[in-house]
Amino acid sequence: MRHALKLAQAGELRGEVPVGAVIVDAAGELIGEGSNAPIELNDPTAHAEIIALRQAAAKLGSYRLEGTTLYCTLEPCPMCAGALVNSRISRLVFGARDLRFGGVRSKFQIADSDLLNHSVQISEGILGPECTEILVEFFKMRR
Repeated sequence: MRHALKLAQAGELRGEVPVGAVIVDAAGELIGEGSNAPIELNDPTAHAEIIALRQAAAKLGSYRLEGTTLYCTLEPCPMCAGALVNSRISRLVFGARDLRFGGVRSKFQIADSDLLNHSVQISEGILGPECTEILVEFFKMRR
């Protein structure tokens, strides 16, 4: 999660909302990472999680990422939560809840819904205060 926080800070320096994500395999090896980049890439899907998923899939040579864990500083949105299900990520660990757009706990429960064909194991609040603080400070400076 600390590496995800560093990625979030790097995104903030580029003017992006500071969210970072990393994916590790069962052995703990980093196989994907990302920070928000929709502004930089002119791509509304360029969320930290999506970028990390694309890297991990390319590294593994498969869109199925079974046995992997995604660490993210912010609760994934509905788009990203759906991508976690589609990629078969085994576990999600996130720091801060997204009370406005959260797709995992705050607004929707997509990643572990009984209605879908895959369920992601979820842990939340890991380094929560640090993950929340970077976002609060970012938006405080913007307003």
